[in-house]
Amino acid sequence: MSPAGGVTASPAGTGPSGQHGVVAVVGEALMDLVPAAVGGVFEATPGGSPANVAVGLARLGVPTFLVARLSDDALGRRLRAHLEGNGVDLSRAVRAAEPSSLAIVRLDGGGVPDYDFRVDGTADWQWRDEELNGVLDGVAAVHAGSLALVLPPGAAALRRLLLAARLTATVSYDPNVRPALMGSPAAVREWAESLVEIADVVKASVDDMAWLFPGRSPEDIATDWAARGPAVVAITLGHNGVIAAARDTGLLRRPGRPVTVADTVGAGDSFMSGLLAGLHSRGLLGAGERDALTAIPTAALSDVLDEAVLAASITCMRRGAQPPTLDELRAARLPFGPIGTSAR
Repeated sequence: MSPAGGVTASPAGTGPSGQHGVVAVVGEALMDLVPAAVGGVFEATPGGSPANVAVGLARLGVPTFLVARLSDDALGRRLRAHLEGNGVDLSRAVRAAEPSSLAIVRLDGGGVPDYDFRVDGTADWQWRDEELNGVLDGVAAVHAGSLALVLPPGAAALRRLLLAARLTATVSYDPNVRPALMGSPAAVREWAESLVEIADVVKASVDDMAWLFPGRSPEDIATDWAARGPAVVAITLGHNGVIAAARDTGLLRRPGRPVTVADTVGAGDSFMSGLLAGLHSRGLLGAGERDALTAIPTAALSDVLDEAVLAASITCMRRGAQPPTLDELRAARLPFGPIGTSAR
């Protein structure tokens, strides 16, 4: 238990749950209303960036907790069934009294989503410090991002959780900007950069950066953020692949993979889960591996980024947030060899 007003995490260990440790994902799980194949009809599909990342990690064979506030309403029960059905451990999730959040998704001609939200008084944002006691015990890494790290009243409690987590685990962060709810870019920029300084691994999209830092290049931002403390900063560029900056490798660009796009819902989350799974399989997660992560060789980082790009591209070929399984990733036969076999 933590002292009043704070949160604590216990040292990470590998244990029976996985050779390279357990990953905890913290944040929202909400229901997306997505345009169906039939014109004018929406279908309800489980979503929320952190929940998508947790599903992506579990499908890639990484032992994963989702630390979320899940309503006990009909939508919340459906979210719970979806997450547990994909192997996500919900034993550290909160059973919340508030209703589930909703996101109404609009797709443009290229399958790129825009979001309209129904979140007033809903479950995902009501975090209190006492609900977070012990939720990171024994984990090797914690990932957080998107709306739960911005929206009051719970965002401050989650930031305190990440600060405590850094003592015992790798911390990763994805701002996953949603302008409709996040307010002014100036306010979000300051908050985001305070979280970048906590994190070991940061992922953002070129669209996130255009909103937060209009006129600045992804290369400039990646270099700047890497200098603030993270070992790896990756900025995805859509079909153009990814730019990454790491303290020991400098700037690195990896190409995209040409695919027929159904839509891009959840593609960034699949990239994030692929990135973390790649680091997990190479034994680079955990506070004790921080020096090794900082010193990741260019070849190994290139391989991890290629795996993450592949995971995102497979998701783009399917409707909705449907990240690949490890078998699907392996079946794609990446040119550099089997998934997860690069040396450090």
